[in-house]
Amino acid sequence: MFQEPIQIGGAVIDPAAAMLVLAALGVLILAVMLIIAIANLASRSRETENRTADASHLQAELAKLEGRLQTVAEITVTRQSELGRAVNDRLDKVSHRLGQGLTETSRKTNDSLSKLAERLAVIDSAQKNITELSSNVVGLQEILANKQARGAFGQGRMEAIIEDGLPKDAYSFQATLSNAKRPDCLIKIPGAPPLVVDAKFPLEGFEALRLARDEAAKKSANQQVRQHISRHIDAIGERYLLPGETQDQALMFVPSESIYADLHEHFADLLQKAHRTRVVIVSPNMLMLAVHTMQAILKDVRMREQAGMIQREVAHLIEDVGRLRERVHDLQRHFGHANQDIERILTSSEKITNRGRRIETLDFEGEVKALAQKGEGAKPAPRRTRAAKPKTAARAKAAPKNPQGELLAGE
Repeated sequence: MFQEPIQIGGAVIDPAAAMLVLAALGVLILAVMLIIAIANLASRSRETENRTADASHLQAELAKLEGRLQTVAEITVTRQSELGRAVNDRLDKVSHRLGQGLTETSRKTNDSLSKLAERLAVIDSAQKNITELSSNVVGLQEILANKQARGAFGQGRMEAIIEDGLPKDAYSFQATLSNAKRPDCLIKIPGAPPLVVDAKFPLEGFEALRLARDEAAKKSANQQVRQHISRHIDAIGERYLLPGETQDQALMFVPSESIYADLHEHFADLLQKAHRTRVVIVSPNMLMLAVHTMQAILKDVRMREQAGMIQREVAHLIEDVGRLRERVHDLQRHFGHANQDIERILTSSEKITNRGRRIETLDFEGEVKALAQKGEGAKPAPRRTRAAKPKTAARAKAAPKNPQGELLAGE
């Protein structure tokens, strides 16, 4: 069927040869494909082995990584717990410090508020005192502006000084004299007429002198002061110096130390006039000194009045002291006897103690030698029986007593 040659173009091809060529080509192609398949299989096996090795290596690395991750996880958990504890401790410390700080701050705040309240209370009390002082100053100004109120103020100061320094029966206020005049105070002097004390407060002239700015005003103020003081001195001398009824000296009380100092510093002529009139101008301090002097005089008078009673009391006191002295001597003798008895008892106790120590240490050499010297060292001590007790008692009664109360050698 394929025996006929095939002509293609100008060439003639044998079909059998063509078939052989084609068969050879097919075999060659199959061989090549087989070789390629074998090479592919070898490469795939090598890749599979490589992949298996890589997989095992990767699995080992994954296992290592898993172990590391587990270690990291454990370390992370430990660190997290430690961090939690540290954070809790820090939070506790911060909370404690914050609580202490808040407590201290609240305490300091309370202290500051209490101190502030105390200061505010002090300020309120000071403000009240200032208000009261201002009202008192206004009241004092009103008192000093009124002559009658000013006189009552001076008389009140004088009465307070006298009441504080003298007993009630030593003075009298507003007493009436035989001429129907009534001095402010009469101080009673034992065995003598009373002393007159009259309070005056000449303020207008001194106030004008203080406010004077020129020589004319000062001269007018000085003249006013001299007129007022001279009138008061003359009034006291005429009204209250009664011979035989009052003392020949009277006290004019000026309830201001500054006015008293101004009188002594600038108005010596008024003081001379007061001395001639037998009127002594006194300030509160001088009146207090005079009251203390009168108090000493009254005390001396009462002491003289009670001299007999005091002598009797002193005699009784001396008798009591004599009895006390005798009883002290008796007590001293008693204590002397008691001391002697105690010394004897101590001596006996020391001897008993020494004898007991010798018995305890078996130290009888001194007594053996003493007995040997007497010829009794070799003889044994006789045994005491009950029948020998009365003889021992009789011997003890017949033995002489030791004057010091000491124990004898055989006792």
